[in-house]
Amino acid sequence: MKDFGYRVAVDVAGAVAAVAAEPGARFLGGGTNLVDLMRSGVEHPDTLVDITRLPLDAVDELPDGGLRIGALVRNSDLAAHPAVRRRYPVLAQAVLSGASGQLRNMATVGGNLLQRTRCAYFYDQATACNRREPGSGCGAIGGFTRTHAILGTSPSCLATHPSDMCVALAALDAVVEVESVRGTRRVPLLDLHRLPGDTPHQETVLEPDELVTAVELPAAEVAAVSRYRKVRDRASYAFALVSVAAGLVVRDGAVVAVRLALGGVATKPWRAVEAERVLTGAPATEDSFRAAADAELATAVVQEDNGFKVELARRTIVATLHRLATEGSAA
Repeated sequence: MKDFGYRVAVDVAGAVAAVAAEPGARFLGGGTNLVDLMRSGVEHPDTLVDITRLPLDAVDELPDGGLRIGALVRNSDLAAHPAVRRRYPVLAQAVLSGASGQLRNMATVGGNLLQRTRCAYFYDQATACNRREPGSGCGAIGGFTRTHAILGTSPSCLATHPSDMCVALAALDAVVEVESVRGTRRVPLLDLHRLPGDTPHQETVLEPDELVTAVELPAAEVAAVSRYRKVRDRASYAFALVSVAAGLVVRDGAVVAVRLALGGVATKPWRAVEAERVLTGAPATEDSFRAAADAELATAVVQEDNGFKVELARRTIVATLHRLATEGSAA
């Protein structure tokens, strides 16, 4: 790990000014991803600006019945918050499935939004990786791809996005608030992360000096009838092979509202808009759920080792929606 400077920010304005003044500076929250990458030699910040003292650790009610979640809310506190558990169960479940209790006690909402891929080729500096070193190539192409993406890939990158929380937020139409010396702007979560294209090192639409300050969740009936399902190699906090964040409202046997997002299969948190289109107004049956899954997965591009993800995603989508439909009928 190379030498770096360290600053402690006492307010948001000071934090963004400090990073804007030093091109090699980075914000430091929980540090569960950034510090790991620094130890691995992947990240090399010149200065860390510690933001942990900023007043961004509250969950507040919004006038429309939604929630505003501060960027420094710890994952453990988010998952345990009564309003989150009651109104957005998919989010609480996603956070709990994402890491051990020790990590959840450190990790923050803002850091979770911006965590980087766990692709082995990204971490291995002896291999090519366009995310780590633009223009060097993608070691995964022609390599071992069992954990890699089947949606949103490009000839430059196959890496999956690792966050469980972001998959739930994608289904919930979350909006991310960011601050810089230029002022405040709001970015829909679905627009925050970029597809890799030919510039996979540009992972989000944020500028280097923009600080995530909050995430806002709109009120929605479909959010209250929601569930997160994660399929992984082991039960103890492995990254997803496939995950599904879903919300479903059924009336008179038909789907009147649906939200669906996928993780473990795409290069960014993946909102399944085609599946939602097929399902809206359709009968709430396994045949409909399967047709919706097939429509969403029709554009999947598989590699030698990850073709199984298509069927695994299909089955996980159908199982999750079926359970929600059954629970909704019972209620």
